[in-house]
Amino acid sequence: MGKPSDLSASKAADSVSLHSNVGESSRNNIHHDVLDTPEISIDDLPPNYSEVESLLPPAIRAPPLNSTEALMMEDGTVFNDSNYGAQYWIAKSLEYPDALESHIRKLAAIPPRPYIKLVGTHTETRRNDKDKNETTTVVDFDVSVELTPYLYYDAQYHKSWNQLRTVENFEKTKRGTIFRKRAPGTHQNIEVGGNPKPTLTEWCHRYAASHAGLKVFALHRTMIGFNEERVKSQLRTLVNNTNYRGHLKVELVMKNSLVECYNEARTNHWRLTTWIQTVFMVTLLFIFSWPYLWLRTKRWEVAISEWPFSRLTEAGAKEYVSISEDQWYNLWARAISKAVMEKRQKVLDQADLRRSQEPEPSLDTGNYAVNGALGLFRAGVSAMNEVNRQLGWGGDC
Repeated sequence: MGKPSDLSASKAADSVSLHSNVGESSRNNIHHDVLDTPEISIDDLPPNYSEVESLLPPAIRAPPLNSTEALMMEDGTVFNDSNYGAQYWIAKSLEYPDALESHIRKLAAIPPRPYIKLVGTHTETRRNDKDKNETTTVVDFDVSVELTPYLYYDAQYHKSWNQLRTVENFEKTKRGTIFRKRAPGTHQNIEVGGNPKPTLTEWCHRYAASHAGLKVFALHRTMIGFNEERVKSQLRTLVNNTNYRGHLKVELVMKNSLVECYNEARTNHWRLTTWIQTVFMVTLLFIFSWPYLWLRTKRWEVAISEWPFSRLTEAGAKEYVSISEDQWYNLWARAISKAVMEKRQKVLDQADLRRSQEPEPSLDTGNYAVNGALGLFRAGVSAMNEVNRQLGWGGDC
């Protein structure tokens, strides 16, 4: 897929705020860069989305994060990618420009789901039954923390800074084409003639006017203004300080970031049906079908929903929609470190955060023998963790 360049420093002329609130300023919710980054209280955390949706009155609820229910149309079919949360829509009504534009704007109000993911692995070499060396990869921990709540300055009512924009003329992307290209009369960052870029309305009309047999209009959701490398460096140092000697991978995983709207065609239904995809993979027919689909499908990858983690003010200062990267690290470092040492494999939530800040609860089962056994077990786990810190753990063997 085409990946639009990050133009967070510039504000497009046709950018539309999707969460404007008349008479209300977000300035009181802004956190500026400071030298001494304070820690954030757990009580100030945005609530989990599952809790928020159940508490809000139906009249003021924002579209749910799985947009299928809120945006389902009578003639529409939606296909979901369970791994990365991508959505693929097919509907005859979306071939009309007004309906397509309305649908894209609603989808743009739903955030991407960014996760910071830490995975530690090591390899083990053992003799198998045939007296040969056999190497296997063992996952020591797989810990993730979702960043989506920090894209809102009021998560309960889904108030954010996100904007929907169209690609700039100098961006290389698919503009109803097979290959990525810039707008006519544009060379790199230099525009000849100064023609304004098309608005979302214009792009939707161009899509509807196309006579291509297979065509798709894509929306990309993205998080901007996040210092990914700084956070990765901090987390690598955090894990290395536990004396971990395995293979560490820290990455930013973006889910729920792609939406594609296809025209009504039998071929499009087939290409998105899971069992048909499986048959083509097993029989190797994809070797022939993929080039056919790639050459026949005209793509419009021109709409981008930007969700700022931070942005620059007119004075050049950096302001955050909720908390800074350092504040996020101060908030989650202890919980992540504890989860790594416990070799957990899960997405951490507020319960994990609270447990990391609280002392170990006393155990009283009412049975002296059971209490003693549980206390001995806890002491043994603590001793093993301390030995791991001193001597190292997770190395290849």
